[in-house]
Amino acid sequence: MVNHRYLGNSGLKISEITYGNWLTHGSQVENDAAKACVRAALDVGITSFDTADVYANTAAETVLGEALAGVRRESTEIFTKVYWPTGPGGPNDCGLSRKHIMESIDGSLRRLRTDYVDLYQAHRYDTETPLAETMQAFADIVRQGKALYIGVSEWTADQIRAGHALSKELGFQLISSQPQYSMLWRVIEPEVVPTSRELGMSQIVWSPVAQGVLTGKYVPGQPLPAGSRATDEKGGANMIKRFMNDDVLARVQGLRPIAAELDLSLAQLAVAWVLQNDNVAAALIGASRPEQVVENAKASGVTIPAELLARIDEVLGDAVVRDAAMTARTAPQTRPV
Repeated sequence: MVNHRYLGNSGLKISEITYGNWLTHGSQVENDAAKACVRAALDVGITSFDTADVYANTAAETVLGEALAGVRRESTEIFTKVYWPTGPGGPNDCGLSRKHIMESIDGSLRRLRTDYVDLYQAHRYDTETPLAETMQAFADIVRQGKALYIGVSEWTADQIRAGHALSKELGFQLISSQPQYSMLWRVIEPEVVPTSRELGMSQIVWSPVAQGVLTGKYVPGQPLPAGSRATDEKGGANMIKRFMNDDVLARVQGLRPIAAELDLSLAQLAVAWVLQNDNVAAALIGASRPEQVVENAKASGVTIPAELLARIDEVLGDAVVRDAAMTARTAPQTRPV
């Protein structure tokens, strides 16, 4: 069964393998299959579920709410997010203004069929709204009982520090950061992770298998597998393209002997790798089939010896992206509406 870890310095425990439905529910995967994946997650001990209002333009939240209907609410931890455009794309349908946050939390709760979410996250930093306004809105949501905890996603270390200071003044605390993190994408290690440790925050990391690249299913010189994320024109192909070159793919194939030594698949190795970082509370996994959930859950509790971690670094070499500036460089500079 999947292990649990504390989220930041809070008393909240979440499953270290957390089920996420980005790019799947309401989009790539039919509703019945999505619900089967959620049931599989519950069966292996996953209690934490991550979504966002923007996923499939709110449809992903609806599917998750339906899938969790009938499950004891107190036995699950439900996370969602706010920032990206939803609805018809009006001038206030995006960002972290008080108006958008307060309207968005109510919409998310309706779709998720719950009175509260365990974690409400700022999906990006809003350069066009005063940070004090954003944090006051989050404070009010916590006081209203609509969210128990507040986190952020893809904020820089400086943004996290400023938000954390304001949250303390307002009587609550940021407890988590949700960045991209994998063997191939380590940009949080120089600044975000040390800052988070200092402030008592954990990482809930997305794309630990680098959008599927670290599963080894993409082989240099061979056609892309039919139905894979690299062929998905709805968004998956665009996200994965930075890793789709022969050098990176060949290095990933070089990880197979290491995975074999641990009796793991490449995907399990990738998920277990991010969990070796003690500032990571959970790795987000997505799935289009229940068996994928079951297989990825086997990464929970795995310890990778130091010598094998060093070998992973040797194999991947300069294919790893480590530049801390990438967090800011890949962030929206203005609201996308």
